[in-house]
Amino acid sequence: MPDIPIIMPQLGESISEATIIDFLVQEGDPVTIDQDIIEVETNKAAMNVTAPAAGTIKEFTSVIDESYLVGAVLGYIETNETAIQHNDNKSRSPDQSRTLEAKIKRSSTSSTPAVKPIVENLPIPADGLGVSYLSPRLKARMHELGLRSADLAGIAGSGAGGRITIQDFESFIAELNQTKLSQASSMRVTVADAMCRSWTRPLATAGLPVILDPLLRHRKTLELTPGPALYVIRALALALSEDSTPAGRLIGRNIAHPASIDVGFAVEAEDGVLVPVLREADKQSLAEMIPRYQEMVTQARERRLPADATGKSIATVTNYGTFGLTWATPIPLPEQTLVLGMGAGRKQPVWDEAAQTFVPQTEAFLTLSFDHRAIDGGPASRLLSRIGELMGQPERL
Repeated sequence: MPDIPIIMPQLGESISEATIIDFLVQEGDPVTIDQDIIEVETNKAAMNVTAPAAGTIKEFTSVIDESYLVGAVLGYIETNETAIQHNDNKSRSPDQSRTLEAKIKRSSTSSTPAVKPIVENLPIPADGLGVSYLSPRLKARMHELGLRSADLAGIAGSGAGGRITIQDFESFIAELNQTKLSQASSMRVTVADAMCRSWTRPLATAGLPVILDPLLRHRKTLELTPGPALYVIRALALALSEDSTPAGRLIGRNIAHPASIDVGFAVEAEDGVLVPVLREADKQSLAEMIPRYQEMVTQARERRLPADATGKSIATVTNYGTFGLTWATPIPLPEQTLVLGMGAGRKQPVWDEAAQTFVPQTEAFLTLSFDHRAIDGGPASRLLSRIGELMGQPERL
């Protein structure tokens, strides 16, 4: 009595594998053709594998919670020649029978192929889909543990195309439990969540060097000395008041234009960053903004910002130059299109056309990171150039 292999079928156009959830019959049970015998799960839905012939379940060679490629042998049905002929005549044309026979022969003589990287020494297959495929069962397990897909980026999946199986995940968790773990602060988790949401957009960064000497001279004329970041905030606010289009947010097929020029600024706090917001920054002079700005910096560092002092800003300014950095690519907040960064000032030889010689001047880079869906390089460059012009005329701020 011949054995008919139970083949993992093609369950959808873009589906190359499925995970065994349950066996609907037991070994030794009689089955009829097209009877549901195995429940499987794909990245789209739970489905059933049916019996290819009438007979008796001889054995299952597959196991629950394991993923198998399309065409893999999941078990065998013991039947007789009469049943085979009856089944073939009932459900398949001669061409389909020959195709199935060829597939069965290939499946019975080959095992699930090992996933190998195109480029050697890479922990993740270079051609793999990896974490882009997460089965519903794996997603449920991740939700149970409070994990995101980004947390699995370092796992080398053993499934088809480098996909992460439930076994890969449980091995990862077991190894993780053997390492030293510390509790992440609520602020760290909040920042991580915001950055993950921001990174779903195509982001680009443009840079421009600006001369800070006029700004540095202007600071000395004021009773309350503003930080360089406040000059940047004020210059950005004035530039956006002239044309707020670059700050518009793309939502579906519409651009949401800002109702007011509310600009946030990044302040490092314990284990994270807070972003106080200066409301209507285009309607206050630089001198008027200094007391409020300094107060908000203190409140942010002490983690006691009032609720109305954060959120609903159209752009953020970050002064990464305080860390000695000259260039960086900050990421705009999820609800914003723009983030403007300022690097550390450095003495540089700058050509003086009037004197026909190089003179030392303090130069710093401004970087503008933006949502490339909402604006292109042209508007971003024009905005950055206008900000540079305004910073060169600090008395106008």
